Amino acid sequence: MPSTPAEDLLRELAPQVLGALVRRFGHFDTAEDAVQESLIAAADSWPRDGVPDSPRAWLITVASRRLTDLLRRDQARARREETAARWMLPEQWLAPAADRRQDADDTLILLFLCCHPALTPASQIALTLRAVGGLSTAEVARAFLVPEATMTRRISRGKQRIRDSGLRFAPPTAAERADRVAAVLHVLYLVFTEGYARTAGPGLLRADLTAEAIRLTRLVRRLLPDDPEVTGLLALMLLTDARAPARIGPHGELVPMAEQDRARWRADQIAEGVALVGEALPRGPVGPYQLQAAIAAVHDEAPSAAATDWAQITALYEVLLGLSDNPVVALNHAVAVAMSRGARAGLALLADLDGDTRLADDPRLPAARAHLWELIGERAAAREAYRMAAARSTNLAQQRYLNARADALADDAATG
Repeated sequence: MPSTPAEDLLRELAPQVLGALVRRFGHFDTAEDAVQESLIAAADSWPRDGVPDSPRAWLITVASRRLTDLLRRDQARARREETAARWMLPEQWLAPAADRRQDADDTLILLFLCCHPALTPASQIALTLRAVGGLSTAEVARAFLVPEATMTRRISRGKQRIRDSGLRFAPPTAAERADRVAAVLHVLYLVFTEGYARTAGPGLLRADLTAEAIRLTRLVRRLLPDDPEVTGLLALMLLTDARAPARIGPHGELVPMAEQDRARWRADQIAEGVALVGEALPRGPVGPYQLQAAIAAVHDEAPSAAATDWAQITALYEVLLGLSDNPVVALNHAVAVAMSRGARAGLALLADLDGDTRLADDPRLPAARAHLWELIGERAAAREAYRMAAARSTNLAQQRYLNARADALADDAATG
């Protein structure tokens, strides 16, 4: 059911209101409760009375009153003021309240807080989706296929870690900025990846997660327009998500890129993604998200699988390999080499990854090997590798695809 304009506005304003309250009062969890109540009040009164001239200020006012009530219930006034003062930003970051713009957006600082390196990656993702994305705890739990009680504990531990550590609601220092932005982008990348190729469950895609990751990355880019890696990540998401309509067959089966109907790819997202890549790359230095986006652009601009410029993709992967020791990048590079220089060259590179424990249980390594064995006509080896990949996969759509490939090879052997 499509959302209404008022619902979209509340979704956009929720993290800004939460950021404003946490900046002013602290108490992350209590502030979140107050914001939720202000959203409920708005959903009740705005359709009847109309949207106020300054909806953000309206929400902050209502939420602040509710937060004050909650704090008064739990602690004496003096203690509340002392606690709130500890959470206030130092003077170099925050102007006096009377001088601060009413429409100042604290969402980026809220993202920095949720993605603070002191938190575990699981807590970073959960807090980001809950506080910034506006997903309920039940929705976050469903996204990652864990019980709601488990996700509740995970979110609670993250909030407790923020309280106990004294993490400040403040922009990072100059020395911290690069690491903190990198943490934010990594969390958004993980959210998108889980939505585009979920690790477990019956279906392959979670369109709600990919859409939320794209929305939040657009927000970060609006707040950090000159950061080329932010632009690169948005481009990567758009170019990858553009293929989603052709990635699933009529019965929910996985369709590999080489067999996809490219007419079903989203041309508007491809055009935007390609333009963003062209905008980000000249700024330098080139980072991993920009390079992955450039690879995705080469794929998306090819009129057919056969016309893909695999030599260019191979070269881009080689640059990417020079930036980090990532076994998945090495695996993708091996496949690109196979497509540009021959399957046996790719198989030799895959053999170098056999001892990498980071891929010990990953279905992608045997799946890639199966594909290359199949290309050179080694059906028995390919069939065995497909079976191994299926056994390692926890996603039912992927399992069905891999077992179907193995079955097809068995049928070929029986009729050959």
